[in-house]
Amino acid sequence: MSLEVLLDPILLLSLAAGSLLGIAIGAIPGLTATLAIALLLPLTYQLSAANAIVMMVGIFTGGLYGGSIAAIALRIPGAPANAMTMLDGHAMALQGRTGTAIGIATFSSVVGGLAGGLVLVLFSPQLARIALRFQSPEMFALVVLALVAVATVSRESLARGMAATVIGLMLSTVGIDPLVPVPRFTLGSVNLLVGLPLIPVVIGIFAFTELFRQAGRPPSRAHEHPSDRADGAFAWWREVQRVGWKPFVKNSVIGTSVGALPGAGGAMAAFLAYSEARRSSRHPERFGKGAPEGIVAPEVANNAVTGGALIPLLALGIPGDSVTAVILGGLVIHGITPGPQLFTESADLITPLFAAFFASYLLILVFGLTLLPLYARITRVPRSILFSAIAPLAVVAAFTSERTTFAIYVAVGIGILGYILRRFGYPVIPVLLGLILGPMLESNFRRALILSEGDPLIFISSPISVGLLVAAAGFLLYVVQGQRRTRAGLSDQA
Repeated sequence: MSLEVLLDPILLLSLAAGSLLGIAIGAIPGLTATLAIALLLPLTYQLSAANAIVMMVGIFTGGLYGGSIAAIALRIPGAPANAMTMLDGHAMALQGRTGTAIGIATFSSVVGGLAGGLVLVLFSPQLARIALRFQSPEMFALVVLALVAVATVSRESLARGMAATVIGLMLSTVGIDPLVPVPRFTLGSVNLLVGLPLIPVVIGIFAFTELFRQAGRPPSRAHEHPSDRADGAFAWWREVQRVGWKPFVKNSVIGTSVGALPGAGGAMAAFLAYSEARRSSRHPERFGKGAPEGIVAPEVANNAVTGGALIPLLALGIPGDSVTAVILGGLVIHGITPGPQLFTESADLITPLFAAFFASYLLILVFGLTLLPLYARITRVPRSILFSAIAPLAVVAAFTSERTTFAIYVAVGIGILGYILRRFGYPVIPVLLGLILGPMLESNFRRALILSEGDPLIFISSPISVGLLVAAAGFLLYVVQGQRRTRAGLSDQA
């Protein structure tokens, strides 16, 4: 990798601008890196191919990191991939440690991103070939594992977590059937033919749900929010040292592995990483209450996905998630055709892409830590003012994501559903995961049965699918036994 690329002032300026734009847009609830690249892609038409690639990489990495800021400070994740960060990140913010939480998220994002980049550079062709071995049965088993893992890590009861997941799966069936062009549960609405739009659902289930909860509280409680404690500028580093290096390595492996699978994405990686972190922790009861490990796991994993997601894009021409699908369009616009021949025919563009990927995370580290005091001030704003500003912002973000007023109705309706679920003690994150992964679960399940002519043994026909299904069953049994031990301990104390 040529150092000249990193020292080129034009390329560095494009990368810095892309990273800052990505962070700024990602930190706004409902505005994701996908939307940022889609909106800013026309700006790259007049740039050279190298400058366009560098700027898109900066927006890609910065947008994913920026979503953690809103998740921690406002309890509204900027993207689905940051939903798990919200649990312990916002709990830490409520303790007056917003700067510490965002500092942990910043460092974890950088470590995960650099790990994903290292794998991208060293093992792209090899991992792409392994990813191709994931056919319909294996993808179905992977989705089952993700759904079970998130449903079981909820602090609420297992039954409520599973029920919330089922609600999400039910919502995912709205729209055109994925295999047969027949509308389902659309109630005659043309707007629902494509299903429930994801970004308005995210805004509704977090932003509007929280707005409704705050509106239902007494004024004295609705305005409460502790100021940041004087933990010191490097309090986050002490927490990182306490967590240790092993979670960073483990979650980097989870993130890059999931990212290399076409269609999986950062949300699944974050859910799996958080679930595994809680399962393997000596103190799982701390998760959801401000555990630093609960920030490290999802942020390392979802940023490691960035490197993993570029592997099938560059090596095979298959986008790994929605963001890389937009990047693919940008590459094609600039005359670049991803695939096996890319590394030989366009080697002069691969070098700046790889260099920009690593440099973007170094810029994120600098920007993130420099702006920590500014992020911490968000939580010092009185809740009446803060939520009065969030409400119109949520409405605008929902409209912008789909350019229809119907998206606003979806966000409000899902917000009411989320409020009712939380009011009766049901978790809302499994609902989101069910909605995201439902189409993948259904299409792979039905496609596998079509290929096997209805024989369900196809789901245990390969070691990969068997291993994933066994892991899902193991998660379930582990949580059931843990809850039984907890109930037994409470009975003994009584």
